[in-house]
Amino acid sequence: MNNKSQSQDWDLVIKGHTSLFDVKFRDIWNYRDLLFLFVKRDFISFYKQTVLGPLWFFIQPFLTTIVFTFVFGNLAGISTDGLPQFLFFLSGITAWNYFSDCLTKTSTVFRDNAGIFGKVYFPRLIMPLSIVFSNLIRFGVQMLLFLLMMGYFWYKNADFHLTYAVFFFPYLIALMAFLGLGAGLIITAITTKYKDLTFLVTFGVQLLMYGTTVIYPLSAAPAAYKKYIELNPMTGIIEAFRYAFLGKGEFSLWSLGYSTVVTIVILFMGILIFNKTEKNFVDTI
Repeated sequence: MNNKSQSQDWDLVIKGHTSLFDVKFRDIWNYRDLLFLFVKRDFISFYKQTVLGPLWFFIQPFLTTIVFTFVFGNLAGISTDGLPQFLFFLSGITAWNYFSDCLTKTSTVFRDNAGIFGKVYFPRLIMPLSIVFSNLIRFGVQMLLFLLMMGYFWYKNADFHLTYAVFFFPYLIALMAFLGLGAGLIITAITTKYKDLTFLVTFGVQLLMYGTTVIYPLSAAPAAYKKYIELNPMTGIIEAFRYAFLGKGEFSLWSLGYSTVVTIVILFMGILIFNKTEKNFVDTI
């Protein structure tokens, strides 16, 4: 009997991580159906019992852009590099929203899903990955709004144009997703022990937005602060996004390369820290 049981071939063997670098990417691929279910759950539950439902995907960036146009464009008189104010602010908001959503929602993965993590096995990275993909749906809808507004201003003969950098668009999406994912993984791992950090995330992301070229072009930044703004990896991404679709912005392969290197480092660190924390976070959360 013992010999028979020892010779059995099991379909799945669950065991602890053997090292910090044991991420089990194959398990993530095997659980891709679960990833799809989490994405579907996030999309449905977020707007469940709302009157307007997914229309909020349009309403939120539209109203935010109107406020930014009035406050920063008309009252403060901030330069928009000659672009229509509405298009300038909408482009920054569209790109920033995807990054900030990935970061803020990933930063509470352990806290929000402690019940599920403590009861059933699945690759834990599935959960933050589902957040990135579900936010991608929202980003797609907001990009549709942005393209519609581009069409409207093109009809009004506004001064903007597409550039060759539009071919980098899928790459820019990946950078925003992985940068938000990596930073969120680091924060959610730290908050298992230091819960005060949770209260600072949303506030910190809002402050970080003002250190990025969302409401002003990099060309309008004071020379004394420009180099610090360029250290923000999202600056190069948003400048490239604007240059791709509107033809204005300080886009260069160097800035995009810098954003890429920082993103890879943060993502790598985030996965390693998340991988280490998931082993015993249930005991500390």
